[in-house]
Amino acid sequence: MNIDAVWHDLECGGYSEDLALWRDLARRTGGPVLDVGAGTGRVTLELAKRGVEVVALDVDEPLLAALAVRAGQLPVETVVADAREFWLRRRFRLILVPMQTLQLFGGAAGRAAFLRRSLEHLEPGGLLAAALADAMDCFDEDHDVPPPPDNREILGVRYASQLLGVVDDDGRAAIHRRREIVGAPDRVDVKEVVVRLDRVSADEVATEAQRLGFIAKPHLYISQTEEYLGSTVVVLRAPPA
Repeated sequence: MNIDAVWHDLECGGYSEDLALWRDLARRTGGPVLDVGAGTGRVTLELAKRGVEVVALDVDEPLLAALAVRAGQLPVETVVADAREFWLRRRFRLILVPMQTLQLFGGAAGRAAFLRRSLEHLEPGGLLAAALADAMDCFDEDHDVPPPPDNREILGVRYASQLLGVVDDDGRAAIHRRREIVGAPDRVDVKEVVVRLDRVSADEVATEAQRLGFIAKPHLYISQTEEYLGSTVVVLRAPPA
């Protein structure tokens, strides 16, 4: 049982509102595409099924192991690496950073390290697109209670992930979740996990990137739904040759 993949699928796998945007960018630029924070392949597989060559990069090896199995013979390569330090000896026409992955890099220094690496891996004129959102907006006057838990049953065992709340943590958004595994009636395993996202705007990221040599393009947008926050997508172009 790949438990890391189970939790990732539960908490991230159901999101599809951004897929049309990534498909459109891949169609416009062509491959190869680098999917940063690829996880179990939500975006990677969507593009690869359409014939786009994708390199899936993630720091979590179990997630990429699940992706590799699901990819089968699709044009997918997996790379286990920290996005702030990777070196692949190849270039890409498009680098995608979905689902606020850019906000996991530990502040401005981490983002700068990633942006430098990305610039080194983009073809001249290639694009980088990264989704940003403020998790503190999860709750408002119309959404003042957590949503129902995401759950799935596998071989008679129920896995459930419940969003508990989002709080400010020294300028970052700390997302608290409770993970619960229910097997036999007398066996319940419960664990609370916290994910911290940097709070940074699209304009701030664009300014940081321009200092490093990127050309900022107009932002794109992913609409909010009843279940998911909307996102602003920073679009950056590598300078021409």
